[in-house]
Amino acid sequence: MAKDYYKILDVDKGASQEDVKKAFRKLAHKHHPDKEGGDEAKFKEINEAFQVLGNPEKRRQYDQFGTTFDQGGPGFGGAGGPFGGGAGFNAQGFDMGDLGDILGDLFGGAAGFGGRARTKRGSDIEVDAEIEFKDAVFGKDEILNLYKNSKCENCKGNGAEPGTKISSCNICGGSGQVQSVQKTMFGTFQSARPCQDCHGEGKKPEKPCKKCSGTGITKQSQQIKIKIPAGIDNGEVIKLAGQGEEGAYGGRAGDLYVHAHVRPDERFKRDGLNIISKEHISFSQAALGDKIDVETVDGKVNLKIPSGTQGGQIFKLKGKGIPPLRGGSRGDHLVEVLVNVPKKISKEQKKIIEKLKELE
Repeated sequence: MAKDYYKILDVDKGASQEDVKKAFRKLAHKHHPDKEGGDEAKFKEINEAFQVLGNPEKRRQYDQFGTTFDQGGPGFGGAGGPFGGGAGFNAQGFDMGDLGDILGDLFGGAAGFGGRARTKRGSDIEVDAEIEFKDAVFGKDEILNLYKNSKCENCKGNGAEPGTKISSCNICGGSGQVQSVQKTMFGTFQSARPCQDCHGEGKKPEKPCKKCSGTGITKQSQQIKIKIPAGIDNGEVIKLAGQGEEGAYGGRAGDLYVHAHVRPDERFKRDGLNIISKEHISFSQAALGDKIDVETVDGKVNLKIPSGTQGGQIFKLKGKGIPPLRGGSRGDHLVEVLVNVPKKISKEQKKIIEKLKELE
């Protein structure tokens, strides 16, 4: 009886290829026999299912033939599927892509499984940057002081004492890799691993640098100038590729992540691309109208208060808000007007208000 590959991978028949791949990777990691609690039979079964469902053409034929897929023709390994019915692993026509990535993870990136020697990358760095409200609106240049792994100043990062030679590695013959043979449940595989003697570089200094001991990196204080983009919001992150820790033995540098912390401004509040502020006016200004100066991030702006203005009324200063990070028009500055009602009034003021009340 043919197996239900969809059920084995726990996916629906309408699942996308990406969903099939995710399900396979999850189950393969879970059931790999080299892991505690692993299940070799289950591991083989899910790989068999993925070799069909993970290939759009094979999946189409499987969906077409249904339970007779096992007799669907050559290239599927007969009744045993891709594993040849348990008679030994047959790699012919077998897609090692995702299986190779998983086996590479488990066996240290062995090239025989389709894995690649991982680059010796430096670590990422995360820092916080305190930014004034106005600087977050318009952007600014910022200097960061970091203490991080950087290229050794003595050897310029090549790991060799100045004036000495760098020669081909005797262990790997300059290839940067050493060959090894591994026995697995699928058979015997030849794999290539990064040479530990030259750290995968294929070459070694005859005399390692005294300052960095041949690693090519040393801890140094360094100033980095960054651009705070206009319109950045509190909590957003700026990524600077290659500005993190330098990688040892010629490895590429990590990245620098700057977390923006915008200081609150008692005058302004941000709402998306808009800026909100409040202005207090007197009862007479609200009733009769007036012109007032309003503080904005661009400086003072004259705002006309029409007669009959109500408390809580909002006026818009177009284009005086915050610019979007990726281009476009600035937001607006919204001014909420609050009418001050005096708590104490003189006798004369009282008479005037009472007269006004009579007129109303």
